[in-house]
Amino acid sequence: MTYVENIFTVLVVGLVLGAGLPAVFAVGLVTFARGVGSDGAEGVVRPPRPALRYLGVALFVFVGWAIVTAVLWITRATIIHHTGIDLFPFLPDR
Repeated sequence: MTYVENIFTVLVVGLVLGAGLPAVFAVGLVTFARGVGSDGAEGVVRPPRPALRYLGVALFVFVGWAIVTAVLWITRATIIHHTGIDLFPFLPDR
């Protein structure tokens, strides 16, 4: 059963990182754009909404953090080898 569990784990991580992060980024774009305010198609002026802008920026920061953490996680063995710095000391070694 370990093969099935490993395949399921890879599938879940692939869905979260492969589809989840772009979806969160897209939601961040939409919320940031709606927070800016604009002239509507009918000539209606929409006022800026700072809360939506802050939410959009927070989502951008989250996506950036996830990408940087993933790159550091992938290269952790090389970083430890060349610098001796363990960026994830709280996680067990395999």
